[in-house]
Amino acid sequence: MMTVAVFPNLIKPETGAVLRRIRDFFAARGARIMLPRARAAEFGMEACGVDDIERLPADFALSLGGDGTLLGICRRYAANPVPVCGINMGTLGFMADIEQNELEQRLEKLCAGDYHVEWRPFLAGYVTKPDGTEHFLGHAINDIVVMKGDVARIISLALRVNDTPLVECKADGFIVATPTGSTAYSLSAGGPIMNPMVKGIVLTPICPHTLNIRPLIIREEDAVHIHLVDTRQSIIVTLDGQETTPIHPDDTVTVKSSDVRAGIIKFEDKDYYQILRTKLWRNC
Repeated sequence: MMTVAVFPNLIKPETGAVLRRIRDFFAARGARIMLPRARAAEFGMEACGVDDIERLPADFALSLGGDGTLLGICRRYAANPVPVCGINMGTLGFMADIEQNELEQRLEKLCAGDYHVEWRPFLAGYVTKPDGTEHFLGHAINDIVVMKGDVARIISLALRVNDTPLVECKADGFIVATPTGSTAYSLSAGGPIMNPMVKGIVLTPICPHTLNIRPLIIREEDAVHIHLVDTRQSIIVTLDGQETTPIHPDDTVTVKSSDVRAGIIKFEDKDYYQILRTKLWRNC
């Protein structure tokens, strides 16, 4: 029996109607859908609710929401790589491959196996203490951002790649992004757009206090180390803009590509450059 995990976004008003369409579609085909127990209760689908959904086997998962919802689900499945397909319930939905007006048509393709999975790298974030001990912060599929902890204060940061000191500068922070995340915060800060299947890491300064610092693309196997030059200041680290950790001024933040991969479901007729043109560059 086919098993499908479904993760609905509560904020979107149309979620309930789309969720019922999904339930009816798979029920007619003898497939099972499961939702996180709390979400199932909120939508009156208690029979579909399960605990620890990310640990249970599934053929694929459906994300009902925007790109942020999809990112969070990919992180939930970091230890149990189930491919995820996004159903766009937001305004842009750059990563989602299903629009609401084509829902049943795309679900047919999923049932028939008429899709492919792009396995995209996570970034792994660590904090190294002054005594050398290292603590794992978590995974991010878009970006890991080191930024100022005080709202109105610029910070002095030092950036090292592998064992080579690269630059010291005053800025609001640094974005370390995957190619998948190159169209997110990094793009807004002036970083380049990268095809998500290119191997690399994007380093983008946030509002640097100099004209000499520019975004940089490094190898996927390189490690990035960032620390405060002035330890009287404060910094925080965010993972995909959804998880935030305050960092001690003496700590060093290390970011590197992880062996963990996120599976994003794509259809053959959804070309990356077509999506780029119709969604990001549609008003150009």
